[in-house]
Amino acid sequence: MPVITIETTPLTGEQKEQLITGFTKVASEVTGLPASTIIVVIHEPPADNFGVGGAQLSKMQH
Repeated sequence: MPVITIETTPLTGEQKEQLITGFTKVASEVTGLPASTIIVVIHEPPADNFGVGGAQLSKMQH
């Protein structure tokens, strides 16, 4: 049972659905396992918890 974990800033419900569908499809094709065995977990920590190039992502988005 493969588990795919994604860490990202907040997403819409539609974006989450697209990620889950897309990652599941590709993982199933690559591994040869049925899609029903693929688990996708999305973690959405606040943008304050991400740093890019020494700056908080929340400050870069404004």
